Amino acid sequence: MKLNGRRQSTNVDDRRGQGGGFSLGGKTIGLGGGLVGIIIAVVIMFMGGDPSAMLGDGGLGSIIQGGAGGQQTEYQPTAEEEELAVFSKQILAGTEDVWTKIFAEMGRTYEPPRLVLFTGSVQSGCGGASSSMGPFYCSADQCVYIDLSFFSEMKKTIGADGDFAYAYVIAHEVGHHVQYLLGTLSDAHNRMSRVSQKESNQISVRLELQADYFAGVWAHHDNKMFGSLEDGDIEEGLTVASKIGDDYLQKKAQGYEVPDAFNHGRSEQRVKWLKRGLTYGTIKDGDTFSPSYDAL
Repeated sequence: MKLNGRRQSTNVDDRRGQGGGFSLGGKTIGLGGGLVGIIIAVVIMFMGGDPSAMLGDGGLGSIIQGGAGGQQTEYQPTAEEEELAVFSKQILAGTEDVWTKIFAEMGRTYEPPRLVLFTGSVQSGCGGASSSMGPFYCSADQCVYIDLSFFSEMKKTIGADGDFAYAYVIAHEVGHHVQYLLGTLSDAHNRMSRVSQKESNQISVRLELQADYFAGVWAHHDNKMFGSLEDGDIEEGLTVASKIGDDYLQKKAQGYEVPDAFNHGRSEQRVKWLKRGLTYGTIKDGDTFSPSYDAL
């Protein structure tokens, strides 16, 4: 991506080097634990652990909460991590510019989420979280949380790499914030609390696919505004989307898929909705709730 000279968002809370202690509980983080939280569950399964603590009633978000805030420690980020921090701030700034424009065209004011950078663990408005959960959005405090080491873990775990692949992760979480502002997120969560686990998972899939679509919408407009996309960038994003489908990850973890347990969507669905957002660049063409579930 072409980001030279691009501004960095100042709407960032840098908590790197601070612990955020946690204990077992059942707090649901934002929207299912983030874009690729299930990757970590796959890793835990390979290591002989139990990922069920992640796969609770809220999909990938039933995790740990409580505990006291961490104590400030000496922390020296690597040069690579500092580059990722600058990159993340630039991508966040891009989402601010794009969504401010889109909301203004709808006669609304966009209120951007805050980006929280952390290492190890963190306390959020949705409870405590470990970096092993992956990036996530918490609607309680309207923040996107990310441990930057996740990007290297993403590369090692599923072979997904590249600046646009990383940008897609951030833009997806911001997409959940857009859902929050539009009222989609709370409506969906209210419905999820009243239906069976299978139906709840299907609603979660609709939310996640729409967040993929919104990530595509951001890239569409960011490229128009700043000429940010380079050859190969879109392919990077589509490669990530193809490797974070529930079917792909379940087969990788256990050799077979369980469709009723899907809560992020199939690989082909994630690719489809990301591409759709890249193509159309509008909110109205990202309706993942009206079509039948099989038509997604």
